[in-house]
Amino acid sequence: MAGEREFLESPWEQGEDEIIAYIVDISTWPGTGAITGIVVVLKDEAGTDVSATKLAGSNSSDAGANTITTKQVQLLAPGVEYRLEVKWVRSGNTLEGWGAIRGRI
Repeated sequence: MAGEREFLESPWEQGEDEIIAYIVDISTWPGTGAITGIVVVLKDEAGTDVSATKLAGSNSSDAGANTITTKQVQLLAPGVEYRLEVKWVRSGNTLEGWGAIRGRI
């Protein structure tokens, strides 16, 4: 895990016209087995939850329980840095990590 619970894959850059479902590796986080209860939230620089307009689709995890694929992130504003927060349950542990997404032209 990166410092302060940041995903190793972070930061990402995403263009204003791109739609991306991010894949995060949780193999180094505590627990094994199935991942349940995945919740993804996207916040802007002010800390405002913008999930309703900027996330689409559904979250998923792989059968080996090593990665989580987030909902699709879309409609990001250039020059804005977003925080993608991911929470999940595995082996009875509720865990949460985050990644930064930089909106680009």
